[in-house]
Amino acid sequence: MNTTRLRPWIGLSFAVLLAMLPPRALAVDAAQLPEEKRTKLNLYVTAPEAAALKAKLGPKALFVDIRTKAEVMFTGAPTIADANVPYVDLPDIGLAFDDKRGAYRLEPNSDFGAELARRVAEKGLGKDDVIILMCRSGDRSSRAINQQLADSGYTRVYSVVDGFEGDLSSDGRRTVNGWKNAGLPWTYKMDRSKVYLPK
Repeated sequence: MNTTRLRPWIGLSFAVLLAMLPPRALAVDAAQLPEEKRTKLNLYVTAPEAAALKAKLGPKALFVDIRTKAEVMFTGAPTIADANVPYVDLPDIGLAFDDKRGAYRLEPNSDFGAELARRVAEKGLGKDDVIILMCRSGDRSSRAINQQLADSGYTRVYSVVDGFEGDLSSDGRRTVNGWKNAGLPWTYKMDRSKVYLPK
């Protein structure tokens, strides 16, 4: 039996079951998180818990994928995300290579705060409503909360601690956890109303 087609349904079923649990049952233990994944707001969910929270709250929560446009295009995105608003992005001209990291340098998106505020307002939400941030593995979402959102008055921003692709395994692959590895619904097809199109 081919289980590939069943994986999204299994993950979604798990998320629905999680949505029925009381909120305290969903709490991630902050003491177990590495420092770079901790936030000033101390609100955390795993990818399955994020799916459950969004399923439970529906339009009363904003689910934002904050990965780069390239990540969303090449690795896919959660089908239930409301928007892609990159926290950092690849520079448009003259990509700089970071020899120390062995990767292209990412630059802060100066439009992040304004675009997130626009998306919040567009849904009729405010700074005290639930916002769920997801990056690749939980580091950037915590930085976005710590460096911008908490100090801007947002009070209920959750960081998805395992992100879309998950943490690295001992062999250096992202197979441990995360949205895709949990079998939650995702797609390569991008919805124009959700993508980041800077003006």
